Amino acid sequence: MARLSSELQRTFIDNEHPPHVTLQELLALAEERVFGVLFVLLALPSALPVPAPGYSVPFGIMIFLLAVQLITGSKQPWFPQKFATHPIALSTVQGILKKALPWLKRIEAITRPRFLPICTSIPGRIVVGCILALMGISMMIPIPGTNTVPAIGIFVTGFGLLEDDGAISLGGLVISLFGAAITISILVAFIWGGSSLLELIKGWLESL
Repeated sequence: MARLSSELQRTFIDNEHPPHVTLQELLALAEERVFGVLFVLLALPSALPVPAPGYSVPFGIMIFLLAVQLITGSKQPWFPQKFATHPIALSTVQGILKKALPWLKRIEAITRPRFLPICTSIPGRIVVGCILALMGISMMIPIPGTNTVPAIGIFVTGFGLLEDDGAISLGGLVISLFGAAITISILVAFIWGGSSLLELIKGWLESL
């Protein structure tokens, strides 16, 4: 089977393509590697330093839905029709891929099937799914800093699932846990700062 980087290059860059891309097309491209491929592709816009405004929340929702289905043992993912047919501009996809393909090829060069239970066993997929579901929730939070590291964790973990490489997936899960710590810290700081501001305003009003 052709490498993911080669298929993406051929489908979206080298050959003629309609002006929009949909999730349904990505599902068809993924074939039996569908969960790993979708985690990789849905995490890409937030994981890379490429302007892709507005994609973290919907892609976070799709990643969460995908992770829940991984936990429940689904063989093929299901998405609401609204998400499956939502058009994404081909130029946006090409811009992301031009930045991502060199990194994809580097990761592909070191991946191989190993530590298979992490990627293929029921307990392994449940653990992976639970952590990626949390990362999907983090991507939905509209606060700067809660998207990038979780998306990188999802991207790396998904690539491990794609290649049945448990070592790569394990590395992605470690990154995800680091991302969770960052998100929790940001949320605590945000809540603490908001509480302090409210106290300041209350004190000011009482002094009037």
